[in-house]
Amino acid sequence: MIQPFLVFNDWGLLLVRVVLGVVLIVHGLPKLRDLKGTGSWMAKQGFRPGGFWAFIVGVLETVGGGMIVVGILTQVVAALVAIQFIVIFLTVKRKATFDDKEKDLFILASALLLITMAGGDLSLDNYWGILLY
Repeated sequence: MIQPFLVFNDWGLLLVRVVLGVVLIVHGLPKLRDLKGTGSWMAKQGFRPGGFWAFIVGVLETVGGGMIVVGILTQVVAALVAIQFIVIFLTVKRKATFDDKEKDLFILASALLLITMAGGDLSLDNYWGILLY
């Protein structure tokens, strides 16, 4: 570990949180805007009832993304996102090429990092004293 870089630890976590949160929000908003279409696609993928899962995934990505950005319940939301993307890898993306999986791999890796590191000092978790680690 390079000690001088530890000064930037919380800023690095903030950057990971903001980027992951924004990516999730951008990923989730279209699902909420077209619940019927997303639900029908999800039902074709084997997630029944499709409308229910479209709503759950859309809310997790949109609201959860916002929660990750500000750092509230970071570990809980990151764990839910990690579970979601593990399910995506085991079902929808199982036979996809690496190029089709790389964005999802970064989302999963970022979520796993936030599970272990929480939101850092620059988060509402820290401000309110609700850190889980």
